[in-house]
Amino acid sequence: MKNKLTLILIEDDPVACLEMQTYFDTCEDMLLVESTNDSNIGLKLVCAHLPNVVLLDLELHHGGGNGLVFLDDLKKLQMSHTPYIIVTTHNMSDVTLEQARLLGADFIITKYDANYSPEYIANTIRLMHGAILRKNTSVAQLVDVSPAQLENLVEKRIQREMELIGINPKNKGFNYLVDSIHNHMKDPSINLARSIVSKYGKSEKSIERAMQNAIKRAWDTNDIEDLLKYYTARIRPDKGFPTLMEFVCYYSTKIKSDVAAEKLGNKSW
Repeated sequence: MKNKLTLILIEDDPVACLEMQTYFDTCEDMLLVESTNDSNIGLKLVCAHLPNVVLLDLELHHGGGNGLVFLDDLKKLQMSHTPYIIVTTHNMSDVTLEQARLLGADFIITKYDANYSPEYIANTIRLMHGAILRKNTSVAQLVDVSPAQLENLVEKRIQREMELIGINPKNKGFNYLVDSIHNHMKDPSINLARSIVSKYGKSEKSIERAMQNAIKRAWDTNDIEDLLKYYTARIRPDKGFPTLMEFVCYYSTKIKSDVAAEKLGNKSW
């Protein structure tokens, strides 16, 4: 699985979805992770899974949103991990297809094409394998980001990192952890729980307990390979999961490093 290219499918035709899933289940070099007929949900899936490739139906007449909305929203996120986007469409308008390219579509396949099939799409991906990986790891040069946009971008990245290891907004400690990591990025000397007491109206002990429980639950319930993939710091064998401070410091350092590498403005952290 580690060597497979991962895919997210955004498609509103249930027959096409089934054909895609059936075909990719037979592939040893690709994995279709999830599919949806809604562009907004598709955006969340991309943020959560960071796929190598997105297969995007442009119209989504029987779903939610559309492919152009998805491309525009994805562009606004300014993610450092950039998926390779294959647009599939019945639309033959040069104006529409050019706009899709301007918004970030890498390859456009018309469904009227006689060769159109899951196998045709898979073979196209195989031909682009090296280019796809290079695009996934390319560093975005986001130099024209306002301080407010930067704050929002950093918060979204912290949220994404939490969801990658199974800590989602349903977890009681999710928002506490996001705020604590964000605050620690600005001031490493702060008391984590005390810095958000006034925001949530909870006691320090209650906030600390919720954050530590969220971390422990992630390590108790999620696949260890995924945890090791996304959390690379050393964990004491006798404990089995990070302490709260270890966890916050790891993500504070990681995201600050990403921000610096991507040259997100001149803000001092």
